[in-house]
Amino acid sequence: MNSNGRYPAASVEEVPRRGEGHRSEGRAERIISMVERTLVVLLAVAAILFLFLPILIVVPMSFSSAQSLTFPPPGFSLRWYAAFFNDPAWLNALWNSFLIASISSALALAMGTAAAYALVRGRFAGRWAMEANFMAPLVLPSIILAIALYITFARTGLLGSHTAVIIAHTLQSVPYVVIMMSVAISSFDRRIEEAARTLGASDRVVFLRVLLPNVMPSIAAVGILVFIVSFDEVVLAIFLFGTNFTIPKLMFNRLELQVDPTVTAIATLLILFTVVLLGCVALLTRHSGLLLRR
Repeated sequence: MNSNGRYPAASVEEVPRRGEGHRSEGRAERIISMVERTLVVLLAVAAILFLFLPILIVVPMSFSSAQSLTFPPPGFSLRWYAAFFNDPAWLNALWNSFLIASISSALALAMGTAAAYALVRGRFAGRWAMEANFMAPLVLPSIILAIALYITFARTGLLGSHTAVIIAHTLQSVPYVVIMMSVAISSFDRRIEEAARTLGASDRVVFLRVLLPNVMPSIAAVGILVFIVSFDEVVLAIFLFGTNFTIPKLMFNRLELQVDPTVTAIATLLILFTVVLLGCVALLTRHSGLLLRR
């Protein structure tokens, strides 16, 4: 401040310098932001390529005319698909996989949906312990569950049967159903259930005729997901299915004993089957409570 009580004005040279400083800082921030976005995009592309690389190798090899696993394929042929559909062992394993996955997913849906409804709507002591009990199979490795069930079924005579594997797959699938159906039930307006009760509906009627029809898209989507989980499970089948085979177990067995190119054809069919099922799940979740509505 000078003797007149005023601040000295900035010189003509200082003003452009300050403006240039702000502009240079803005350019530096834009460059840094651009670099960060580029790195994120490159990282995402690299992750996608890493995940899809096995598919890009397996699918062409399934149409190979070579006698063994060869990449790139020397020629085009459907011989390995014909070998799959003409082999009774593969077809029997396919039937076992469909049977076990269908029954176990249906049982898991029934038990998991009822449990999710009780956990979401119920107010009782020990609720947190029940939730932890349902989540336990998710944090335990499959091999621990397989060993425990192996000992149990060996004593009861169920080892090597379809029943043993169905029970094991059901136990493994129930936690997935509880988690996802809890989300769907929580998103359903509870006032609709209360209105039904005021009109004289019992709890059973509310659950069967009010709640279930409204969350049916979610039930169908969850059922498809747990079907995929059961169909692809191999550890439990190895321990509990004895001399019988599911598709994943037979694939593991064939690759352990010899290099069978038929496995690539089966893997391609499973990839296509899974993509179709996940497409169905995507369509169902658009009309369900599994995704947050905008």
